[in-house]
Amino acid sequence: MRPWLIAAAALILTGALNAQTKGGATTPAPPPTGNTPSRPTQPTTTTPFPDGTGPSARPIYISGNVVLSEGTPLPDRAKIERVCNGIAIPEAETDKKGRFSFEVGHSMEMPDASVGGSDLTGRGGSPFGNSGNSGGMAGGRMGSSDRRLWGCELRAALTGFRSDVIQLDTIHYMDNPDIGTIVLHRLAKVDGLTISVVSALAPKDARKAYENGRKAEANNKLDDAQKNFEKAVSVYPQYAAAWFELGRVDEQGNRLDEARKAYQQAIAAEPKYILPHEQLSWLALREAKWQELVDITDKWLLLDPANSPNAYYLSSIGNLQLQHSDVAAKNAQEAVRMDPGKKNMRARYVLGLALAQNHDFTASAEAIRSYLDAAPDVKDKATIQKQLDQIQAAAQEKVQSEASQPKPQ
Repeated sequence: MRPWLIAAAALILTGALNAQTKGGATTPAPPPTGNTPSRPTQPTTTTPFPDGTGPSARPIYISGNVVLSEGTPLPDRAKIERVCNGIAIPEAETDKKGRFSFEVGHSMEMPDASVGGSDLTGRGGSPFGNSGNSGGMAGGRMGSSDRRLWGCELRAALTGFRSDVIQLDTIHYMDNPDIGTIVLHRLAKVDGLTISVVSALAPKDARKAYENGRKAEANNKLDDAQKNFEKAVSVYPQYAAAWFELGRVDEQGNRLDEARKAYQQAIAAEPKYILPHEQLSWLALREAKWQELVDITDKWLLLDPANSPNAYYLSSIGNLQLQHSDVAAKNAQEAVRMDPGKKNMRARYVLGLALAQNHDFTASAEAIRSYLDAAPDVKDKATIQKQLDQIQAAAQEKVQSEASQPKPQ
């Protein structure tokens, strides 16, 4: 086996998990060794500002609202993400009417695979368009921009929708906090469900417990959230949305087996519900269960093949590890194609490895070079550069070998 393939699994897995804990998606870090606590613990760290300043900096408040382009109400609460230099940070969640407000840097730290993308996850999963209506942004800004918001934009994340973005570079801490409206556009050709239909049939007591659980989850009161979601599914076992949220709370507490069971219960209650398929895929990646990863992403892609770049990306990783290089290359190419904003440059690295397995060394080297050019400070750069050097050498050998072959008469 070629040396660049020997190191591929560890590099992909480490890079994917590092990128997802960003926002991406904020999947929790791998569980520590030793006994796992029976209940999730509260996080003790805060999200650093992009320029390294900490909580002592003057607070910046941002508010606004999210609407659908078609004028109908939001089908579910949307996540609000602040994306700075390619790093996505979940900051808040809208209320039922689409309104939101938050203090910059005091993020929700809630796991949500839809906050995908990143080097790896695409940070949100959907290709985003141009900035939406800036609303109260115009005329309300004062002074120079705040360094914490350099290279930053704000977007909404809701599976099945594409978000406009609002640039934050010009915001100052003394400005009017209202940035205006973020517009979500419904994506076409989605056979899967972005919200659970059966959950709408939940009785009053179950719905109340679910809403209480969501509020507790948003405030990082995870013990309370877990109790409420457990109550909701005990009252109404078909409550797919509550099973999904229970799985997220279990995942934050590093109870991965329980999280997996909760996501599977959500799918059993609502087979076309996309979100648990997505989260199960990240769990399979996290635990390096490659066949499971391929199986789950195959089901995910059946539900939503047109709008799921993360599914193609994760499928390419699983197939690469199983030595299904043709499928890995095809799906990695699709992930790259569905990422015109180049939010997920790591997909190009996976594509390069798949092409190397297929002995297309020239195209492989080009893909990996594009990744390194876009991520010059990536932690595993030295190892990837060594892989690239070996692949480029293999490309030269192939060219020389083909040149030395006698030409047909």
